[in-house]
Amino acid sequence: MKPLLIIVFLMGGLTAFAQVNPIDGTWKGSRETPNGTFEVTYTFKVDGNVLMGTWKTQFGETKLENGKVDGKKLSYTISLNEITISSTGELTSDDEILVKNERGEMKLTRVK
Repeated sequence: MKPLLIIVFLMGGLTAFAQVNPIDGTWKGSRETPNGTFEVTYTFKVDGNVLMGTWKTQFGETKLENGKVDGKKLSYTISLNEITISSTGELTSDDEILVKNERGEMKLTRVK
């Protein structure tokens, strides 16, 4: 019985210490446009070097496509109707990501 308890304890401990990618989580940002403030909420999940998640605005929500992560750098595309927007980003601190695309750049802040 003791060996079984030790194995269960070790497995639980390893799971608790499994590394979570620092990009994982919910992030918010906004950008001023001629039509007012454009607010965005991202939900990122990293699996290996694959970035998954969603992009949500006042106009709706869509899944990220072609997502990749290389260290602190990330890239993805978003398809809206007939338009595809390619973006790149970098984790600049534990609580900040700077995202850039052809429409400009936006600072994202981690939602805690």
